Amino acid sequence: SGSVTAEGLCPINLTWGHSHIESVQVINSASKFPKRLVLPRLIEPHTHIDKAFTWQEFPNLEGTYQEALASNLREHKNRTARKVRNRAERALKLALRNGVRAIRSHVDSLWPEAEETLKTLQALRNEWRDSIELQLVALVPLEHWSTERGESLAAQVADCGGLLGGVVLPPANRKNSYNSFRKMFELAEKFQCGIDLHIDESQIQPAAGLKQLVKVLDQIDVNVPITCSHASSMGLLPPRALKFLAERLAHHQVNVIALPITNSWLLGRANKSTPINRPLAPIFELQQAGVKVAIGGDNVQDAWYPSGNLDPLSLMAFSMPIAQLAPWQRIGLSPFTTAAAAIMNLKWDGKIERGSPADLIILEVGSWSEALISPPKREVIVNGSLINDQSITKYHSTQVED
Repeated sequence: SGSVTAEGLCPINLTWGHSHIESVQVINSASKFPKRLVLPRLIEPHTHIDKAFTWQEFPNLEGTYQEALASNLREHKNRTARKVRNRAERALKLALRNGVRAIRSHVDSLWPEAEETLKTLQALRNEWRDSIELQLVALVPLEHWSTERGESLAAQVADCGGLLGGVVLPPANRKNSYNSFRKMFELAEKFQCGIDLHIDESQIQPAAGLKQLVKVLDQIDVNVPITCSHASSMGLLPPRALKFLAERLAHHQVNVIALPITNSWLLGRANKSTPINRPLAPIFELQQAGVKVAIGGDNVQDAWYPSGNLDPLSLMAFSMPIAQLAPWQRIGLSPFTTAAAAIMNLKWDGKIERGSPADLIILEVGSWSEALISPPKREVIVNGSLINDQSITKYHSTQVED
């Protein structure tokens, strides 16, 4: 108990030692109100650090999905391992300054340079493991896992502790997509890799991919974690159909990562028309059905979205009006904290208590309202120590020229 603000904030005394919280004491005084807000270091559950910061060279001025894909293909013709390393390291430094402790990055893995890209990012993952936990997802078309090269890629992904990814757009051939799902699941079971899909990032054929996924899961047992990123068009389903599908996803323990920023930018476009009905994962309905839902920032200044800054507080502020999520409510905060940690299978759930890691963000604010004014001034504590640009440079200074 204690003096709790209308936003649910409670004044505490918090102490920590070298790397862990030593005590959390509630201040029982009506005259004490928070002047600083403490949060756990937060999580980015879905991004693309291999192509971060490529907008200037490979823009998508039309803002369409099709042009984003075309720009992405042009970038791959100029991609090198050094460029990927420099972009990824820049992204990790930015994320660390902003208070991110874990990142799941999808990595374009269809092209010939994919093996070298994965090796480069695996090396960075090892170098950064004391600062940020980096998870890698091999991103390919779903049907790629049915090929010989797909099986070889799955073995490489397993060696680096990664996940199998796949792009599932509205299926033109349901039998093919059904078979592709089955083959992917077989590989995931064989190599014990989790799965994270780009699925139904569309405004047509609502939830076509998710429906096919559930149909497969109804017939086979899959014992690896399955996450569905985007699930945008699911929000366009009629209420009863939406509720039924959410319950089926919960039954199969499928997780969802909503990506409101990129989806709001790319989807729902029509010529000279304001996008009134935007495809967006139905976060509340999924939560009510028992599905774990996280929210990710997705793209960082690339052809898919020209902004993006790996700042979970900015993402939280954006999600308030677009998805009507309030951080002073548990269902509004969990997608950035406990649910995101559970989906990424992190050791720490993000709750601040005695014995938990001293990995914190300290904001110079006294309310959630002030915290969501971008960008709030913050201090970032990693393993009990305050970080700054000097300490980041000292431990992570391997950028090279291409």
